[in-house]
Amino acid sequence: MAPYESDDTLADEADDVRAGRRKAARYVVPVAVVGLAAATIGLVPALADSGDPNLPKVTAQQLIEKIAKSDVQQLSGTVKISTDLGLPSLGGLESSFASGAAKGGGSSADPSSKLMELASGTHTLRVAADGPDKGKVSLLDSAAEYSVIHNGDEVWAYDSKSNEAYHATAPKSGSQKESPKAKQEVPSTPKEFADEALKSVDATTSVTVDGTAQVAGRDAYKLLIKPKQSGTTVGAISIAVDAKTGLPLKFTLTPASGGAAVVDAGFTRVDFSKPAASTFDFTPPKGAKVTQGDDLKADKKAQPKSDEGLTKGLDGLKTLGKGWNSIAEFDTGGQGVPSGSSSGNGDVSGFLNSLGDHVTGKFGSGTVFSTRLVNALITDNGKVYAGAVTKDALVKAANAAQ
Repeated sequence: MAPYESDDTLADEADDVRAGRRKAARYVVPVAVVGLAAATIGLVPALADSGDPNLPKVTAQQLIEKIAKSDVQQLSGTVKISTDLGLPSLGGLESSFASGAAKGGGSSADPSSKLMELASGTHTLRVAADGPDKGKVSLLDSAAEYSVIHNGDEVWAYDSKSNEAYHATAPKSGSQKESPKAKQEVPSTPKEFADEALKSVDATTSVTVDGTAQVAGRDAYKLLIKPKQSGTTVGAISIAVDAKTGLPLKFTLTPASGGAAVVDAGFTRVDFSKPAASTFDFTPPKGAKVTQGDDLKADKKAQPKSDEGLTKGLDGLKTLGKGWNSIAEFDTGGQGVPSGSSSGNGDVSGFLNSLGDHVTGKFGSGTVFSTRLVNALITDNGKVYAGAVTKDALVKAANAAQ
């Protein structure tokens, strides 16, 4: 089947702002793999696809339209999250971060404290949803369970290991207050990953229907998205689309370097019937420490901002290059990685440089930090170049920006 090219679709969205956001999508999609854990809902298959069901032929465009029209409101299932970015082992620092957050006035039940835990390895989850205002995700451990429950205007999170709970007020669905925030959130389900991937489709991309499969006992079509450009670290994105509902059941992103997928997102078991109302009920257990999210926000506002330079730099973010070779450039407004011991930074410099590669060019010098998907060059004067591109592409972009 010939690739479906979305040039016509892009022509319909020709205003400058939207075009700029599409160009940046090549950077956003792989970075969202890391941000997957921040949303606390990552869905990854544990079971291999079984069989290739005989389904009616569809074109890639028809399959994309089927995804766009999908409107599944109710479901429950068992899922797994597995992420392999090739990051170095943190030697238990994940638990230290969560413990440190709690000692610093935060809560181990705060969803953001689970970022490091879900950023690597394989984890089992249970998920449930009943419309936009009711959802539950439970991360299962051998001896503990962590859950995030959204029920109406309330959000609860509970960590059974520490017996701590986190409570916050959720904005109403569809409210103007919620919309801008929702647009900025990273993908958190196979459908959201698929939506972001499809936003980045243009003439630099091949999109085809790659046969059929069974995922979680459901017949599905496989949509294959592949960059046409060289120099990107993205090999391919495969999306298994439920033949009946159009819901993406599985999202797999493989690197150009080959090997295991960087991330898989999909169901191992799924049921589209209405979950029991009690699924979304939660009352903190007796003796649990409860932290109010509004209190944490007030504390953070009262504290001096140590990341003002970085925030200012992100405000001036630029996108260099086209398509899958897009690179995000911004200035932190400060120094880059410590590069010498004369200032007493020898130990820090040695540790950071052991995690990256020192490079030089017209831009000066800096360090490239690499994962299997996203690479970032931090120059000694504080500029950052990052994207799903090779180290050579980052150095070339930094030289051209001078």
